Amino acid sequence: MLRRIQCLHSSLHFIEAAGAHKVFRLWFERGRYDRVLHMKRLILLLAALALAAPAPGQVFSFTREQMIKYTEKNPFDRFPDGRPKVPDSILERVKGLSVEEAWGILLGKGYHQQFAGGFQVLHPGRKLVGRAVTAQYLPARPDLAAVIDSEAKAAGRPRGVNQRVIDLLQLNDVPVIDLMGAAPGHNFGGDNLQAAVYGATRAGAVVDGTIRDLEGIFEIPTQIYFKAPHPAAVGGVVIAGINIPVEVGGAVVLPGDVVLGDRTGVIFIPPHLVQEIVEKAELTHIHDEWTKNKFLTGKYKASDLYGGPLSPELQKEYDAYVKKRTAEKGK
Repeated sequence: MLRRIQCLHSSLHFIEAAGAHKVFRLWFERGRYDRVLHMKRLILLLAALALAAPAPGQVFSFTREQMIKYTEKNPFDRFPDGRPKVPDSILERVKGLSVEEAWGILLGKGYHQQFAGGFQVLHPGRKLVGRAVTAQYLPARPDLAAVIDSEAKAAGRPRGVNQRVIDLLQLNDVPVIDLMGAAPGHNFGGDNLQAAVYGATRAGAVVDGTIRDLEGIFEIPTQIYFKAPHPAAVGGVVIAGINIPVEVGGAVVLPGDVVLGDRTGVIFIPPHLVQEIVEKAELTHIHDEWTKNKFLTGKYKASDLYGGPLSPELQKEYDAYVKKRTAEKGK
């Protein structure tokens, strides 16, 4: 909770530019910390209001120019809307990583808000890897919902709330959905819609909310991180934005971030760092492989191989092993 409050306090500098700082500061100074979970989403949405423009059938989304601006470090190609397109070949290499390997490098680069925890995992042991497509939901109010539904109808978009996100998905996309946590109606689909997600992406989803029909979903070869199962269908919410910055499980996610999920949780890797992370992690794999194999022989103490310099003999053996394994991986 303290971390959330600190994040909120730092965000107030941005809100001042939007003219709402007096209200937010009043709430903050009165200690009404119970509002923080909802306020963080409003802060992100206000940021999107300043950065994004309306698009047909949705409230706010980056224009192509804005998408390029706010992901300017992306070294790869882009989708037509400007979203970074990390190559499939790199995504395949990411599947060999762990969250911890990415986490350490991201921390060293100053990216402290990239890990999302506290999720249930549909299939523990199965990795989730892909490119983030983000969606921000808010509690429904009639006037806002009326405008959103009218624009969706005029643009020929689906009437269903979740379908408006799902119909945009492509191969290796991962919908990253801020549904404000687990509550009745904060739902991103049951077995039918999750089948649609998997059919389009061959990946899965990250849902800061609920899913339903868990028995049916379990049979689908997808991977979903979600806060809780609940039988209620989606209701009482609207989509406030698609492909804008969102917050899920404590992580800040931009469209096109590389999603990596394992048993630990989910981490979101900025495209400009993914190549470096993959290359460093592959060397770490070789090191850990050699070290564990040595320990399993029962011939070495922990201090012989871990936490300090190797003996000259072991260092020579290790260097030869690294050279051999690197050559094998390069074939």
